[in-house]
Amino acid sequence: MQINQHAKLSVAPMMDWTDRHCRFLHRQLSRHGLLYTEMVTAPALVRGGAMHLLDHHEDEHPVALQLGGSDPVELAHAARLGAQAGYDEINLNCGCPSDRVQSGTFGAVLMRDAGVVADCVAAMRTAVDVPVTVKCRIGVDEQDPETVLPEFLARIVAAGCERVTIHARKAWLQGLSPKENRDIPPLDYDLVMRMKGLFPNLHISINGGVETLDQALDLLESGLDGVMIGRAAYHQPTDILAQADRRVFGVGEDSSAEGAVYAMLPYIEAHLSAGGRLHQITRHMLGLFAGRPGARGWRRTLSEGATQPGAGPELVLAALARVTPLEEPAKAV
Repeated sequence: MQINQHAKLSVAPMMDWTDRHCRFLHRQLSRHGLLYTEMVTAPALVRGGAMHLLDHHEDEHPVALQLGGSDPVELAHAARLGAQAGYDEINLNCGCPSDRVQSGTFGAVLMRDAGVVADCVAAMRTAVDVPVTVKCRIGVDEQDPETVLPEFLARIVAAGCERVTIHARKAWLQGLSPKENRDIPPLDYDLVMRMKGLFPNLHISINGGVETLDQALDLLESGLDGVMIGRAAYHQPTDILAQADRRVFGVGEDSSAEGAVYAMLPYIEAHLSAGGRLHQITRHMLGLFAGRPGARGWRRTLSEGATQPGAGPELVLAALARVTPLEEPAKAV
């Protein structure tokens, strides 16, 4: 399966959330959805030598590295490091609205300068053989998305970008916090749909406000090439990912939360043996049983126990025992 096919359903890059432990968990639920790293800044890699930020498990593939930056030379260098580390795609962040990102002149503020973004894309494409993609907003602040977005897309397409993920909201860099920017600006799915008509050869994924797998399937059926899901995939990973391989990609069988838990146990053992702590992994597992009887007991057992010295896989199994098993379907006689 080509990476553009994997991009039919992806889990959004989310700071402090989609670390390597989170991605390994998500991969136990879906073998085919595309996973993204947290944003890694190009200066951290190139100037800071923080190569540990590129660490990932071979089972995470297909997995994309999201970079933050605005200097074409530095981004090209960082993209090369990412490709050498084995990432299947390099993504440029043009959508994050945080103050820290703005002060570094990258993220959503780049929507104001499509020329710089185009130069960055061109430099990164020259540096690596893997796909270079962009994640953006429909505009920022006082910009008119109807004008800004098509111009932005035209510039990055001319620079060689063949796939883009559009968060279908403006980002207000003045007046709204990063958290408010995820909810308050209204969604404009229709605008993103129109972009697909204007750029038929550009692979366009939509992001923002998608809360269920059914909603993602509806968006795919409407003509979009992909759907990226963020918070819902993190807080209810089983609901979003367990049926994705069958329903979105047409291959494989459904997975289960219980199966994911058992698959995580050897990974947890290896992490603890390397000096890690249990809560570094289990904090991403709290939503596995969302909506199931016993989910609260699962969460409480892990939340209260995983930070304790010596906590290990036995705590995870104790938490699992708090969850009511699903009823087996009746067998035909």
